[in-house]
Amino acid sequence: MKFKSIFIYMLLILSVYSCKKDLGNYKYNAPSEPVLDNFEGSTVNALVGDTLTIRPYVALEGADPYKDLSFHWDILVDEEAREASYDGYPLKIVYNLAPKLRTAKLTITDNRNSIKYFYNFKIQGGTQFSTGKTVLSIQNGITKLSFIKPDNKTILSDLYATLNGENLPNNPLQLFAKPLAYQPNTVEDYWVICDEPGKNSVIIDGSTMLRKKYFNEQFFSPPAVIVPGSFEASMGTPTAVINGKLYISITSTAPFAPDFGKFSNFQSGTYTLSKFFTRAPAFYFGFDPVAQAFISFDGGGNYMGSDYTVTGKNAFDPKNIGTSDIVYMQAIPGISYAFFRATDGGGIFELSFNVNMMDYNQRKIETIYKRVFKGSSLVMADTKWQRSAVDIFYFTSNDKIYRYNPVNEDLRVLDANFGGKKVTMLQLSQDGNTLTAGVDGSVITLDVSVGKNGVITNTINGIPGAPVDIIIRK
Repeated sequence: MKFKSIFIYMLLILSVYSCKKDLGNYKYNAPSEPVLDNFEGSTVNALVGDTLTIRPYVALEGADPYKDLSFHWDILVDEEAREASYDGYPLKIVYNLAPKLRTAKLTITDNRNSIKYFYNFKIQGGTQFSTGKTVLSIQNGITKLSFIKPDNKTILSDLYATLNGENLPNNPLQLFAKPLAYQPNTVEDYWVICDEPGKNSVIIDGSTMLRKKYFNEQFFSPPAVIVPGSFEASMGTPTAVINGKLYISITSTAPFAPDFGKFSNFQSGTYTLSKFFTRAPAFYFGFDPVAQAFISFDGGGNYMGSDYTVTGKNAFDPKNIGTSDIVYMQAIPGISYAFFRATDGGGIFELSFNVNMMDYNQRKIETIYKRVFKGSSLVMADTKWQRSAVDIFYFTSNDKIYRYNPVNEDLRVLDANFGGKKVTMLQLSQDGNTLTAGVDGSVITLDVSVGKNGVITNTINGIPGAPVDIIIRK
């Protein structure tokens, strides 16, 4: 028993001595940590196609941060299920990711002890093409696409050829802004619609101005020949007249699916559709130059032809206009107008009518009048037209722009003086207060708001050739 007590006593002494000796093992100097000034959780702006440089201030006590630390950068590309990774300090790259807000991470490794430190931040990707004016023009027979920056002075001329290494097709007709799915008045892509036999029109990414695909790839099964008419997206998705037929884009898939927005077969029926068509919420309306008649389609795009009732003053027969030469029409639900060239050389005549096809079972056209257009002698083969929401018409005649009010037949020339240059482009703003005109080498802004008669408010020179169409992004 005495021996057992001595043994326990000795063990206790040894334990105390061991603990006392071990105290010295915890005396150490903690390594310094890198300190980044206001970087964690910050958002860095980047422009697509421009150089992105990220150079946060880094401090490391007792060491050289730029020699003793290693830097690794990760940018999440979620749409491709990957990360774009880079090494070195500072981060200096040509930013080539699609514009959006992206999650990113900086990993700093202390080379003295291999300890890693993590810093999360974000990159707001944008593009120099998000705001400004995109201009389609023609110079010496060659199609050009240029961009005017928001300062209205800096012009990136012939941008498509510079970025893509090829010329656009000849005979440009329209610059169509294809919107994001269900987001009217946005620009996801530009469709440069040209009519050169044997060559496809081009679809360009609206953020980068890089070619995305050729127009025949917009079809599930492209027609052997593609003759473009006109394109619109009044309901947020593209509708087109191609080869004299109505094409409606597919929206039955998810918006991010590759098939969303493509064209399938044209809307079946025995008809030829002119480029002057209207897409309304419950119907499509247009003119058939072969039948010389107004025709319609229901809200689903089913061809209804001339299956409507004619009422009114018997001013004309909508089912037999008497000419195939339509000059301009932008019909709407309600009072509409159309201008036709007479077959007997009698100039241009003007039709007024009421389109009422919202009710599927009571589809009708009410005729109001037919008369000789007061500006008949001013209309040329290449006259450009625009209609305002309050039924004011603007049209070009060589180097002049005219304003026409059909209610009282008031016809007047606008004040703008274009120095004898022919007006080749005309676009009216959505609010009806501004006209944008194009003449060789220039894009010109006119004030047509109440009390103004088209005074020039801005001129942008340096456009290659004669403008054909313009998209303005604000």
